[in-house]
Amino acid sequence: MENFKTVEIKDLSMNYGAKEVLKGINLEVHKGEIIGYIGTNGAGKSTTIKIILGIVEGWRGEVKVLGQDIKKDTIEYKRKIGYVPEVAEIYDNLTAREYLTFIGSLYGLKYEVADEKAERLMMVFGIKDAYQSRINSYSKGMKQKVLLIASMLHNPDILFLDEPLSGLDANSVMIVKEILSTLAKQGKTIFYSSHIMDVVERISNRIILINDGQIAADGSFKQLKERSKEGSLEQIFNQITGFSEYEALAKQFVSIVEE
Repeated sequence: MENFKTVEIKDLSMNYGAKEVLKGINLEVHKGEIIGYIGTNGAGKSTTIKIILGIVEGWRGEVKVLGQDIKKDTIEYKRKIGYVPEVAEIYDNLTAREYLTFIGSLYGLKYEVADEKAERLMMVFGIKDAYQSRINSYSKGMKQKVLLIASMLHNPDILFLDEPLSGLDANSVMIVKEILSTLAKQGKTIFYSSHIMDVVERISNRIILINDGQIAADGSFKQLKERSKEGSLEQIFNQITGFSEYEALAKQFVSIVEE
């Protein structure tokens, strides 16, 4: 079971009108992998994830999650997935207790179970005192902690995290990194998406780079580094995507500001 495929994608293509966003993605992901899923804006990264989550329709190809064809199993597999979107629509007029027990019920948890787990998880994150306060009174970091709790409350087999560290303080970042490492060791699969390359580099044991609707690179950081002869993931990313104008553009921006 160690090599069990949690996600299988074959010839995945997607168009938005005349624009071809995905151009035949083929991918296999296994238990225990922390995937650094990166790409430029518009490369097809978010579309791929939303297809797996069942948010986007109209795609072509084959997608299996935990062995199930998502075109046939449209609901049940979602109970085994957790998701933190980059921009979340959180019901902030609710208290954390109301919100998290509601999310728990969507995943089939009994109210008492969700309530007890949620309060304990809030305590771990140091925000238990705000459990019965309305979320609209929370700081950005506190809201992010609630979203992380909501994504893991039901003990999912696969986690999709889009900029999950946004707004968190340094101590919380260390806790989340350790949580992800522990979950991976237990066989959970984690898709980690971020534009902060040094974090992706440190967290991921496999990095997949999407560029122009195709997989441009797939391997460990060490493998990608050997292939490109570059030092950091940011440098590797820039080389593969062909983006080398950042220094000139930065100088141009500053020169205009200084006029």
